[in-house]
Amino acid sequence: MVDQGLDYNELYRSSALKIPAKIISYVLHPLFIPSYIFFWLTQRFPIQFNDLTTAGLTLKTVSVFLNASFFPAFAVFLLWRLKFIESIFLRTQKDRIIPYIITMIFYWWLWYLSRNFTDQPDVLKSFYFGIFLNTVFGLVINNFIKISMHAMGAGTMLAFLILTCARYQIFLGADIMIATFLCGLICTARLLLNQHSSAEIYAGLIVGALAQLLGLWIAL
Repeated sequence: MVDQGLDYNELYRSSALKIPAKIISYVLHPLFIPSYIFFWLTQRFPIQFNDLTTAGLTLKTVSVFLNASFFPAFAVFLLWRLKFIESIFLRTQKDRIIPYIITMIFYWWLWYLSRNFTDQPDVLKSFYFGIFLNTVFGLVINNFIKISMHAMGAGTMLAFLILTCARYQIFLGADIMIATFLCGLICTARLLLNQHSSAEIYAGLIVGALAQLLGLWIAL
């Protein structure tokens, strides 16, 4: 007996869209944004890294990945295995508290080390301080709503590109357009997966952008 009230075509489309949405959520995970930003800077502003040797630049890149991506992710994995959190995907506000604090420490450390850097772009100082503020705001807001971490990362990425172009007085229209597209892609993916409400997505975008603005104002 067929249920006439069920639209199987709509169900199929919805299920099919969830696969690329999950891929997007993994590839453009907020923990990877700092590494992507650092790589973007090395490609668009190589002159800012002239004081670094090839080996030195590779070491810096690995250091950013370890501190901003690998160690926070590994900490979440350990928390899950030790049963301090229910899911590695941090689906509840309670699960997000300790990961926020751990990530906050790593991001603060990145900013602390960057204060005396003379062989890298000065915008990295404001970026690191901005993502540190992101975790602080995220932790506080997490007490009220499950703000989207992915949207915070997307807002951070887009705001940083625009602010960097303004600081160095260069217009990289294609880069900003791609970042805007990726920003929309990330937010759409989270909505398709029913992980957040529209309000939680918008809140994440605003907080991510605001943190970068404050980072530029305070750290530079």
